[in-house]
Amino acid sequence: MTDRTEAKPTRKARAARRATRGASTRGAVPRQHGKVDVDWLGRDLLGTWAERRLAARAKVADPRYQRQDDLTVAEHRERVLGQLRMLVDDGAVLAAFPTRLGGGDDHGGNIAGFEELVLADPSLQIKSGVQYGLFGAAVLHLGTQHHHDTFLPPIMRFEIPGAFAMTETGHGSDVASIGTTATYDAETEEFVIHTPFRGAWKDYLGNAALHGRDAVVFAKLVTRGIDHGVHAFYVPIRDEQGQHLPGVGSEDDGVKGGLNGIDNGRLHFDHVRIPRTNLLNRYGDVAPDGTYSSPIESPGRRFFTMLGTLVQGRVSLDGAAARAQQAALAIAIRYGTERRQFTASSDVQEEVLLDYRRHQRRLFTRLAKAYAQTYAHEILLTKFDGVFSGATDTPEEREDLETLAAGLKSLSTWQALDTIQEAREACGGAGFLAENRLVQLRADLDVYVTFEGDNTVLLQLVGKRLLGDFAKSFKGASKADVARFAADQFFDRAQTLTGLRGLSQDVRDLGRVQNASIALRDREVQRELLEDRVSTMVAEIAGRLRHAPKAQAKAAAAFNDEQHELIEAARAWAELQQYDALDAAVQRMPEPTKKVMTHVRDLFALTIIEEHAAWHLEHGRLSGARSRAVTSTIERLLQKLRPHALDLVAAFGLEDEHLRSRIASGAEGRRQAEAMAHYEALRASGEMPVPEKQAGARRGTPAPAVPESKAAPLPPEAIAHVEHEGAPEEPADGAASAPAATDEDALAESR
Repeated sequence: MTDRTEAKPTRKARAARRATRGASTRGAVPRQHGKVDVDWLGRDLLGTWAERRLAARAKVADPRYQRQDDLTVAEHRERVLGQLRMLVDDGAVLAAFPTRLGGGDDHGGNIAGFEELVLADPSLQIKSGVQYGLFGAAVLHLGTQHHHDTFLPPIMRFEIPGAFAMTETGHGSDVASIGTTATYDAETEEFVIHTPFRGAWKDYLGNAALHGRDAVVFAKLVTRGIDHGVHAFYVPIRDEQGQHLPGVGSEDDGVKGGLNGIDNGRLHFDHVRIPRTNLLNRYGDVAPDGTYSSPIESPGRRFFTMLGTLVQGRVSLDGAAARAQQAALAIAIRYGTERRQFTASSDVQEEVLLDYRRHQRRLFTRLAKAYAQTYAHEILLTKFDGVFSGATDTPEEREDLETLAAGLKSLSTWQALDTIQEAREACGGAGFLAENRLVQLRADLDVYVTFEGDNTVLLQLVGKRLLGDFAKSFKGASKADVARFAADQFFDRAQTLTGLRGLSQDVRDLGRVQNASIALRDREVQRELLEDRVSTMVAEIAGRLRHAPKAQAKAAAAFNDEQHELIEAARAWAELQQYDALDAAVQRMPEPTKKVMTHVRDLFALTIIEEHAAWHLEHGRLSGARSRAVTSTIERLLQKLRPHALDLVAAFGLEDEHLRSRIASGAEGRRQAEAMAHYEALRASGEMPVPEKQAGARRGTPAPAVPESKAAPLPPEAIAHVEHEGAPEEPADGAASAPAATDEDALAESR
């Protein structure tokens, strides 16, 4: 339940609102302060590789590529296998491979097109990703020309379906500790691939259960008795008839919570021999006599460099998660502008769901996040293309890419589950039907939060990078610089403890919510709050760790104590990147689209600030009054965005054939129109049955008194948008026509 600071509408205002309510059947309300240029915004959202995305969406609209819900697991697997062969015939999946082998050397465009396939069937997207983004990409990025010429052509043509065998049953995110070994035999010039115990079996691998012919296997390279760490090896696993080769075994993972069009399974190896040249040796090689060599001397840096070449999986999942959120929001908001429930402000017409403030809050706040994530992903994809094309390939750029990919992928995949679930609930029972896609979409995307790295572990990596950068900032600093920093930290803590910062905010606001709201809608204020949370948390963690014992066990324990705060700092950093991306996009937009999208940016920022309000209050970044103003300002932003909701989801460019959801097709609007016409005809004919209360009053019998507690309207958040046998008492008037512009609006928007 949120605080309401707006004055209660007058009877005249409510009557005017009811008189114009018919416009809501088209998702509109009477007043609009600006108009979204849907075409311009849609083109902008498509980004640099618009043509690749549009070509992929054409496939999504083709029924041959679309998921069928009535298939068995076996049938679904065969269908996806056939769809992948069609993608090969089209040639789009080859975009990232070398031109000399028939590819396009287009790394960013390849990912952009790949992400769109989530709208057709996430199983198709992920199976394609296994073949080309993992198996093929490992050969491309970890191998050398011999491997490219020998292995890539049949991989690209899908003549050799393959598996990416990194994860083990006993080790997922901790790849450095895997148990599979590749021991070099100098006498035969072969590596011996072996899984010495059950926990070392390669697990959850796409194409492993049935379709995979070969695999890229990650194992610890052992030669001359020395373990040189994890390397990648090209290992055949089945013959042309699909039978296991000697020493290779597999198991089917069976039915999963989602993505059942992919034949995930386990692989194990019993002293399987492969040629020495099957070592993918870009970063480490073994000579015929067993001598190991590498262009990267440090084992740790070598390991992370090898894994860093496979970052495209995280990049693509970030984009796919954003696209899935767009689809879910388009379905829920389309439906919300047509579905009616409860007669809150009229005796003859029910309310449109999207006019209820709580419905707006549950969808519009997530809509703002989807926009921020979409624009942040474009920055990530551009950085990825620069590194992998060679245009900006430096160690520093690669490290920045890996950090950004880890942070954004974590937040977007978590947010995808949250958004799809909220959209499902916002559509009531209809959202639970398979024909409306939301339940299955969430099931399929569930595993994205652990694909390509568990999100919690990825945020730990981001947090460590933040700590490392913090430490570097003091490298070479003088004692005076360190002393000034310590003094600033002391002064900051003192302000927090004494409440001086909050007091200064109260003085500037003069106790008026309007002033606080104007300040909160200032982009500099927003960014300062978001950035300050990151820098303060990192500094506090670093300060506590600075005094930790140096002994390994005690140092590890001290670091373990900081994991929660470290992950929160990493999350805050990723949110800041999303804010910056959205804000930069807003600044280049033409009016009046910029005005509307400024509201979207403000809603994103204030939603994040509200979610972490406790931190801002505890650290004195917000006074109590200004913190309350965050919530009331969000409420006003919801009203401002209501007239533009359909335009904002239309800009995503997802048509009926992309959404394939009956409740988003206009069917509900037609049903509602039919119902209203029915009751209007009854009223016009005089045949409308009289409600019992009115009938009693006509006979001179007073209607039974209703206790005041019963007569009170329900708040919008208490209204359930599912079918009921008996409706609850009438809710409060939640209709949200946009208010007239105020001086506060003008001042805030001028900033």
